[in-house]
Amino acid sequence: MISSMTVRRTFLAACSLIVLVSFACKKHEEASNPAPPIALKTAAVRVEAIDDVLEIPARIVPDPGRVVRVFPPAGGRLIHVEVRPGDQVVRGRSVAILESSDIWQARSDYNKARAEDDRLSRTFKRTKLLFEHKVVSEREFEDAQANFAEAQAELDRASARLRLLGASTDNNSNQISLTAPLAGTVLSIGATTGEISKSTDNSDAICTIADLSTIWILGDVFEKDLVSVLPGSKVEIAVSAYPGESWTGKVAQVSDFVDPTSRTLKLRVVMPNPGRKFKPDMFASIRVRRHQPQAMLIPASAVLHEGGDTSAMVQTAAGKYERRLIQVRPLNAQDAVVLKGLNSGEQVVTEGAAMLRGGGEN
Repeated sequence: MISSMTVRRTFLAACSLIVLVSFACKKHEEASNPAPPIALKTAAVRVEAIDDVLEIPARIVPDPGRVVRVFPPAGGRLIHVEVRPGDQVVRGRSVAILESSDIWQARSDYNKARAEDDRLSRTFKRTKLLFEHKVVSEREFEDAQANFAEAQAELDRASARLRLLGASTDNNSNQISLTAPLAGTVLSIGATTGEISKSTDNSDAICTIADLSTIWILGDVFEKDLVSVLPGSKVEIAVSAYPGESWTGKVAQVSDFVDPTSRTLKLRVVMPNPGRKFKPDMFASIRVRRHQPQAMLIPASAVLHEGGDTSAMVQTAAGKYERRLIQVRPLNAQDAVVLKGLNSGEQVVTEGAAMLRGGGEN
């Protein structure tokens, strides 16, 4: 009689045989019907003449040579601030009234120096007359002359001090009017009526005035694009605030150093500003039209981006491909300009590249 253990072993052996037969049949079927190859399309790296536009982000700033900050010449109290941001001022217009004890002290010194000058002037004239009549000695005459010269020098010093503070020698007020040194637009104010102004060493500007009849447009150009924006190059200016409008100009200067962080250089365009249409800190763009007689092009679909790398799959032989790092810049929706990494005539994968691996085969 057959035992249950023998039946169980026979059953397990039969199951194992069935699994092995099924696996062998599957491998035979796979060998008879291989997976279809990956559908790839390639294109050659071609060389053509191109015309494109380099667009450089920029902003509008006042000409630094036409910006002034009005500081108080001495410590004191602001009686009145007479301008507001956006005001248009002419040269010589009062922008604030300052009351200062420093002005009073300077005026007191001036009055003392003037009185002493008058006294010694009369003494000198009298001594000179007596010396001519041989009533006084030559030494007395020279002493009177020297004293008068010292008094004149002190009067000149006291007068210059008053002028430096902006005060007149014709009145006795301890208030002065601070005036605009040029005609322009008040960009900002840094003080208010009644505020105590500090000394000139650590004072804030009462106001900032800029002549906006001419402005600067400052852009940041990458070093790789520097050859297209040499000084004197014609450019087109577009301003975000005025869509559809553009202005023409020329590159006035390109800085002589590269920013180590952004790898850009400062580009400056000087533009007239009739009607003050351009406002400081407006966003703009500098557009440079450039012609490249020999540019290497590839289809935009051949460019792969993975992490921070830009690459393309290059055909090295029949059915063999390698991933190669490249540098490109977009030309349009269809093509990209090759800056580095490829040679003319090489075949790059334009479709199916994502299914390959570096150094893989098809």
